[in-house]
Amino acid sequence: MRFENEKIHSKVITRKIEVGGLTKSQLIQKLQQYSILMNEYAEKLLADDKFTTSDTKYNLQTVELTAGNLGFPDGATTDQLFKKANELGLELCPLELGPYLRLEYLDQPEGYSGNSLQRNEAPSGSITIASETLSEDADFPKGFYLRRINGVLWLRGYNVDYLHVWNPNDHFIFCQT
Repeated sequence: MRFENEKIHSKVITRKIEVGGLTKSQLIQKLQQYSILMNEYAEKLLADDKFTTSDTKYNLQTVELTAGNLGFPDGATTDQLFKKANELGLELCPLELGPYLRLEYLDQPEGYSGNSLQRNEAPSGSITIASETLSEDADFPKGFYLRRINGVLWLRGYNVDYLHVWNPNDHFIFCQT
């Protein structure tokens, strides 16, 4: 089944992103060149031997939507979100998309930087890249998200367990087949 916008009940954003062609060290250097900051989790993901980059450039068509767009007005777990997206013909993204998307999406709107953030909640204005996890270890980051705070672009890693319920307004990036 191919993803069709009519199956989603609200606005979706599609992007075509070129991925690959850089080594891991070149990718990290490019993030630094663009003054993109990373948290400890993002650094841990990039440093892991299981995080690989493609030697060859390729294009991905991405779809940004919310948990609510996927039909979860009360939120859903990661597994529920990924299963529903798959039913709609969307796929998980390769983990290497995170840094490349961060480098392409330089005009991300500002997120709220206040301290009213609830623990175990996606930050305001963030976009989570839906991807396979590298490790089932509870302490290992599960993937990347993008954020802009006080004009600074971030590539951040996150960690949630299988019980975590994402809010209906949390944004995700999936790939189109």
